[in-house]
Formats: sequence, structure tokens, C-alpha cells
Amino acid sequence: MHPLFHPLFVDYCSYFNGNEDYFECHEVLEEYWKEIAPGEKQHPLVGYVQLATGLYHWRRGNFVGAERILQKAMAILEKSDTQPFYEYINKEYLLEHMHISLQRIHGAQHFLAFKLPITDVPLQHLVSQKITSLPSLSTQFIMNKHMLRDRSYILAARDSKKRNRH
Repeated sequence: MHPLFHPLFVDYCSYFNGNEDYFECHEVLEEYWKEIAPGEKQHPLVGYVQLATGLYHWRRGNFVGAERILQKAMAILEKSDTQPFYEYINKEYLLEHMHISLQRIHGAQHFLAFKLPITDVPLQHLVSQKITSLPSLSTQFIMNKHMLRDRSYILAARDSKKRNRH
């Protein structure tokens, strides 16, 4: 199976192009990255995760965070064209829209979404099918999703780490 047909990448594309749930994009693709290349910080999947994270920050009005993370995403995604993670994505279009987004962020302009440019018909079909099953979410919910999730396990892990340091 081509790595872009992995269900988690299909989910990423669906959230990105469907209901623009960039928080969920981050969640599913981080899981895929940890599955195939944990710790590899320059992996293309990290660039895609950072892209979604940057758009999430921008939508929320966090221009500094959005600019910083989108610049990191661009640095990764501008690299090697030989990766299979770029095969079915129009990389030129993607980088152009990331650049436009960075210009808009730098100018403190309002959020403007764009679609992942999928060039493979079977992949686009899978993504389109998945989009039809996505829930309709309010903009307010999508913008504040990180504050609405259960973070108890994250806080417990953080406390445990602190205790182990002392």
C-alpha cells in the first residue's frame, strides 16, 4: 500500500479539505508519524502536522505561533521531492499557498483556508468519501477544540515526569 493511502493520512486529508478541523488533522497524522518514523523530526509527516497546527493557530488569531510553525512546516516540505509522501500532492501549489498564508499572517490578516491539492484520483475518491461522513462542526468548536478535550492523561504524565526529575 502506498503510504498516502494509509487510513490516518486519508483522515488527515479529509479533515483538512472537509470540515477544516486542523486540530484533528494534527491528532491523526501525529499518530501515523509515531507509527512509522517516531523521533524523525524532519519527516514529511511532521511538515504536514505542522501545517495543520499553523493553520489552527492562525484561525485562532495567534499570529506569532502560526508564523513560527508554518515556517517550520515549509522548511520540511520544501525538501526532497523523492519522498513518497509528496507523490500525490501538488507540492508547488501547496508551498505557494503556504507562502501566501505566511504573508497574510505577517500582515495580521484574517484566516483564509485552502485545500490540500490531491492529484491522485483514487486518493481523492477515498478522501471525498470520508468527507461525507464527517460531522458538521461550528467554527467556535473547531477554533477551541484543544481546550475542550480531556487533558487529564497529559497533565498526569507531566506531573509524573516532574516527580521523577526530583
